[in-house]
Amino acid sequence: MTARVGGELTDKVVLVSGGSRGVGAAVVRAAAAAGAAVAFTGRDATAGEAFRDALRADGTEAVFVRADVADPAQATGSVEAVVEALGRVDCLCNAAGLTSRGTLTGTTPELFDEHVAINLRAPFFTMAAAVRDMRARRAPGTVVNIISMSAHGGQPYLAPYVAAKAGLIGLTKNAAHAHRFDRIRINGLNIGWTETEGEALVQKQFHDAPDDWAERAGRGLPAGRLASAQDAAAAVVFLLSDASGVVTGSVIDWDQQVRGAYD
Repeated sequence: MTARVGGELTDKVVLVSGGSRGVGAAVVRAAAAAGAAVAFTGRDATAGEAFRDALRADGTEAVFVRADVADPAQATGSVEAVVEALGRVDCLCNAAGLTSRGTLTGTTPELFDEHVAINLRAPFFTMAAAVRDMRARRAPGTVVNIISMSAHGGQPYLAPYVAAKAGLIGLTKNAAHAHRFDRIRINGLNIGWTETEGEALVQKQFHDAPDDWAERAGRGLPAGRLASAQDAAAAVVFLLSDASGVVTGSVIDWDQQVRGAYD
């Protein structure tokens, strides 16, 4: 099937975990622009409902489900709530994430568990629930997991984050292989350093960054800027749509730095 430009996700129901801000919110907007009915989860009910209402005002069919997907019951329940509201889930993007800092020797068991809960366990159970819906309907579907370039090794202060995201790479490939004959395509996107409101908070909290941190960081990069949430969202829509063809089990480095290359 040939995807229509500007309508790549027409007649699809797209669910985005962590879709009320950052990369997740950009994916929601891009999916809506591509013709989808959109649903998204988030922990902040006020922000989520305001975003939902703004989408509806623009003519998009939109559903917000308040959920902390770190809790497996809520992760599963969020998918069930979308199926109840919109009838199905055709496409899933797992964008909820935690980027707090921790070294190998400085990470507490509690911090480690938080990263695993949000960055690995949440996509596991959200994806499981979505795949169950697709299989029950004998319908094809697509999943994109937002991972990270840091999953290749990352900085010393990202030890628990890297551990969880590296696990998500393995999970993505395992699930893609398991459900390839169900016509459910599952891929991952290793995004690089991306400018979002969440990243701004992290930079100021953990690195004492000035207000112009993003501009300063961008000066040393090939593109002269950090990646944007919209950059990642465009790639997610491509992978969720028929435009990406038969591709499954791929984890794509979506960055301006080339891993493994050195000057």
